[in-house]
Amino acid sequence: MGKFQSHQGFTRTFKENKLTLGLLFPLEAYSGSFPKMDLAEQITLAKTVEDLGFASLFVRDSPLYDPNFGDVGFLYDSLMFLTYAAAHTEKIALGTASIVTPLRNPLHLAKAAATLDSLSGQRFLFGAATGDRPIEFPAFKIDSNDKEALFRESIEVMRKLWRESFPEIQTEQVELTVGDVVPKPKLGDIPIFGTGYSGQTIEWLAQHTDGWLFYAQGVNEQRELIKNWHESAGGFKPFTQPVALDLSENPNEAPKPITGGFRAGYKFIIDYLYAYQDAGVNHVLFGLKSGSRPANEVIQELGEYVVPHFPSHLK
Repeated sequence: MGKFQSHQGFTRTFKENKLTLGLLFPLEAYSGSFPKMDLAEQITLAKTVEDLGFASLFVRDSPLYDPNFGDVGFLYDSLMFLTYAAAHTEKIALGTASIVTPLRNPLHLAKAAATLDSLSGQRFLFGAATGDRPIEFPAFKIDSNDKEALFRESIEVMRKLWRESFPEIQTEQVELTVGDVVPKPKLGDIPIFGTGYSGQTIEWLAQHTDGWLFYAQGVNEQRELIKNWHESAGGFKPFTQPVALDLSENPNEAPKPITGGFRAGYKFIIDYLYAYQDAGVNHVLFGLKSGSRPANEVIQELGEYVVPHFPSHLK
């Protein structure tokens, strides 16, 4: 746990050899590109998610809507929406999966992230990525061939800004010789999670990030990857995976694959999660977009039957 043992979001969500559950906004099932995103309903459900003992709520980051991509990703700016969610919740971790850091100046991003972490009472989990929507890079006048280097630069610059007062920074995007970025995070840092490889080596990610967001794959493949991750990190750093879920009304329904996950009854889900906990996964993010039932029913059923097996670590 180390430097984040008093970070509420990190401590609620992560513990070695244990798995917790989170959900991805929007908390609704929908078809097509755009969710309904009724804000009052989303916040009511967010409070229910918190009360039921889920560890986290995450949002995706989609700077531009690409009509050829088939999904808007998330309707609102991710950091602004999480600030709104923070004002209406008290304990649940709030994360991004994941901020496209090459499209943002690190000075702006460091200030926004530190603001959210402060306003939420140290609940922000900063997922970072290089981006996967090709139209975004030319729109922002960023060479997509530079995104891996810009990803590294963003993380290194933000860390320095959070830890030091009046740092001097000269990089590709930053020429800071006078002035400072405030506020500073209470802990002098914010937990950052790389997404996939983001064009980096596992060794670089293990050294420069505080956890890993990686795509769902077979349990044996995930077990081997997590073993390599811990070896590269020199010990425990948490591992998170997203899963698309269509929860069946029949608790005994066997799994059927859907894009990014599966349809199944809750009894299979419990077995699935125990298997991945044994493989070393520390957090699973369920996405409800592909569901066939109202989100409130799914959340209540998961909270009643599944979450008690994998409760958050802070009440």
